[in-house]
Amino acid sequence: MNGKVLKKYFPLFALPTFLAFLIGFVVPFVMGIYLAFCKFTTVSDAKFVGLQNFRDIFNDPEFIHALWYTALFTVVTVITINFFGFAIAMLLTKGIRGTNIFRTVFFMPNLIGGIVLGYIWQLIINGVLALFGLTLTFSEVYGFWGMVVLMNWQQIGYVMIIYIAGIQNVPGELLEAARIDGATNSQVLRKVILPMVMPSITICTFLTLTNSFKLFDQNLALTNGAPSNKSELLALNIFNTFYGRTGYEGIGQAKAVVFFLIVGIIATIQLVLTNRKEVQQ
Repeated sequence: MNGKVLKKYFPLFALPTFLAFLIGFVVPFVMGIYLAFCKFTTVSDAKFVGLQNFRDIFNDPEFIHALWYTALFTVVTVITINFFGFAIAMLLTKGIRGTNIFRTVFFMPNLIGGIVLGYIWQLIINGVLALFGLTLTFSEVYGFWGMVVLMNWQQIGYVMIIYIAGIQNVPGELLEAARIDGATNSQVLRKVILPMVMPSITICTFLTLTNSFKLFDQNLALTNGAPSNKSELLALNIFNTFYGRTGYEGIGQAKAVVFFLIVGIIATIQLVLTNRKEVQQ
């Protein structure tokens, strides 16, 4: 009887959430795609220009630079965050004393906002570089590695928690059987632990990949694209195009659509490949 009542009134309870999702996400998303094909300063004066905005963005050297800069940044951070996060997770599942304290300390940076983190690390890194008469904005290279350090410091603790959960779910019988058969520690890691935590690897890789590609707050606070927009990631480039250049709103919107497609395609490929690996194992 209760099931029938819930089924009867389910649409009534789901309607507010559905309307909120429709108004707050679907409608703006569809409008955003349409505006990418328009020249406008406000939504009311949008004029359809076809593919002109998309032709313009691929003739923009700053956008192309930001695209490759973001891709390189994403590759480096995905590798480093997952490597160090997994390594720390392995250490903290060895039963050492104070494990809970270490977990808390490593996770805490993830609770701090991106803008705050950016300014904190700007002070720290500039303080170190000042010893050599340099600053973060001296070269795009310093800005790049500054953001890598910041992103690692913020995200390692988060993926560590996910890896710890995955490692703790590995059956002890499998580990014991492998050691009885004479497997070395590296063989146990490669042949038993890694295949068993592949779902955690899938989740962590997806999270770090999308977070790195979408990085904005930290980039804005740490370098704001300096020098000469050379340390500008894609999200900041889109923001500066849309809000910083009058008459370029349509181009900024087109960049946002391209950005969405790139992130969506890469994330989908990553999920398919890692999920396939899970099935194989």
